[in-house]
Amino acid sequence: MSHPALPQEDAWRPTLGAWLEGGAVRFRVWAPAHRRVDLLLDPGTAAQRERTLSRAGDGTFGGAFEDVAPGDLYAYLLDGEGPYPDPASRFQPQGVHRPSAVVDARTFRWTDRDWRGRPLGGTVIYELHVGSFTPAGTFAAATDRLPALADLGVTAVELMPVADFPGARNWGYDGVSLFAPSRSYGTPDDLRRLVDAAHGLGLAVLLDVVYNHFGPDGAYFGVFSPFYLSTRHDSPWGPAVNLDGDHSDQVRAFFIENALHWLHEYRMDGLSFDATHAMRDDGPSHLAAQIAMRVRASVTDRTVLLIAEDDRNLATIIKPPADGGWGLDAVWADDFHHQVRRLSAGDSDGYYQDYSGSIADLATTLRQGWFYCGQRSQYWGGPRGTDPAGAPLERMVVCLQNHDQIGNRPFGERLNSQIDPALFRALTALLLFAPETPLLFMGQEWAASTPFLYFTHHHADLGRLVTEGRRAEFSRFAGFADESSRARIPDPQAASTFEASRLKWEERARPPHAGVLELYRALLGLRRSEPALRRGDRLQVVELDDFGLALERGVNGAGALLLIVCLRESGAFDATRWPSLGHDARWALALTTEETRFRDSGGPDREPGLEIDFERGPLVRFRRPSAVILRRP
Repeated sequence: MSHPALPQEDAWRPTLGAWLEGGAVRFRVWAPAHRRVDLLLDPGTAAQRERTLSRAGDGTFGGAFEDVAPGDLYAYLLDGEGPYPDPASRFQPQGVHRPSAVVDARTFRWTDRDWRGRPLGGTVIYELHVGSFTPAGTFAAATDRLPALADLGVTAVELMPVADFPGARNWGYDGVSLFAPSRSYGTPDDLRRLVDAAHGLGLAVLLDVVYNHFGPDGAYFGVFSPFYLSTRHDSPWGPAVNLDGDHSDQVRAFFIENALHWLHEYRMDGLSFDATHAMRDDGPSHLAAQIAMRVRASVTDRTVLLIAEDDRNLATIIKPPADGGWGLDAVWADDFHHQVRRLSAGDSDGYYQDYSGSIADLATTLRQGWFYCGQRSQYWGGPRGTDPAGAPLERMVVCLQNHDQIGNRPFGERLNSQIDPALFRALTALLLFAPETPLLFMGQEWAASTPFLYFTHHHADLGRLVTEGRRAEFSRFAGFADESSRARIPDPQAASTFEASRLKWEERARPPHAGVLELYRALLGLRRSEPALRRGDRLQVVELDDFGLALERGVNGAGALLLIVCLRESGAFDATRWPSLGHDARWALALTTEETRFRDSGGPDREPGLEIDFERGPLVRFRRPSAVILRRP
């Protein structure tokens, strides 16, 4: 009788932090500028004891001790100063300023031995923030909601950063204990249970990781080594991480180990690298490319997806290493979102000034994967982007909204709260029909009423600076030119700002939210079941005058699907005007966004916004923004 292979994590061996090795716990930390590093066990208690670590030639200190067990607390003294938590701590049960805990990752009982991951093709990503996803805001509570996501039809859950941060609430991008899941959300095994349960439901789990800066409070890296921060580069958050200067090899090794740690010790199915454009790296190989190479060599028992959040539209990111690329699977392509926002909500401040929101430009964006391919950007003050020709469109991750595009607005408004419901349904159909990889932000599937605001929980002095800085960010926007208008922006430090951002799951069962949820289920069902929607490189986009678009997937073959979407007040699609769309073919109705089950039963949404005449080619008359999907038998 054959047995499934054990997960490769059984062979994973860390090189930083504290880990079980035989009957002992081994400790290892990089502190090249120090002469002596002492390990404090059970610090601050009657059982406190001290062990001196041995120095190696690479500036690391280490040792193995048999009188240590999982759950024990420890900290380091550096030339007698401290104590300090471990930069590679696996858990900070008392907070990021307190001692670290020994964790044995090997004792968790995984049930996903046959799990082999999910390929990029067909992926639908659902981005969520653990703390505001549920009323409890924990890994365990999020695990309980995973069946609802599987039922919805998404295939991958992307967790916003979970690395521990100061305070009790944070977006996660202020992480300072980069190997430790936040104690605000639960224990390391609680996170493992979430991943294990997701795999049992057929869901991949991706993790957003931040390698471009350290958080402003509790980042003790500098006391261990002065070489973690660059002396050559700055970042939006202060000195950049040292990825290309003296001793940068050890800094890079730290982040590579961090990536492998999440993939091995937690069996994550992929990583999303935050703001790779802010990873200042002039070395011969970008850190993200080096991580990709190491990941491909290290994790061979399942598919792992590596995605960059990068606003430069660089095709290099998704090209294979053999062609001089980074070798990542996908990249966030923001141009689709920006065109849609300009078209639907009229945004024109900041980077939106670079977008017309025209039907023609939206069509170009869909055909190419992004809009800017080297032409001049007014916002950037120079050329932006490269030509992505030849890259499968599924390598572009697109959205109607994500945590940044909602949360970086002054009042955290969701798109569905700012535009007509009919237009939101039509844009949803466009997003989920297009061949690019779609990303949904939590609650989008039911047009959640709650905002997603920017929130923090720093100490008073830093919190005051964060609040002032947040409001100052918007001073250049016309609506916030005076101080009184800026004072209305919710205070990131206030607990009420965080509480307002929690999803209200009870909304899903009542109109108009229930209808939107049903639309998402139906569209994702089509994306999953229709062969024409499974290929990312078969697409025809036709501009319908100035009112909408037609997208054909599975071109020139049986089973092709045709989306006709009106994004203006009205319009008419007459197939005889666009012969390339097969007006002489027989088409059957698959879905419209105006079906009663998707609409509220009252108000202006009472009557359907379109009608279809199949005898004339077909002919679709739109009375408001809406979409129809036709199937070729």
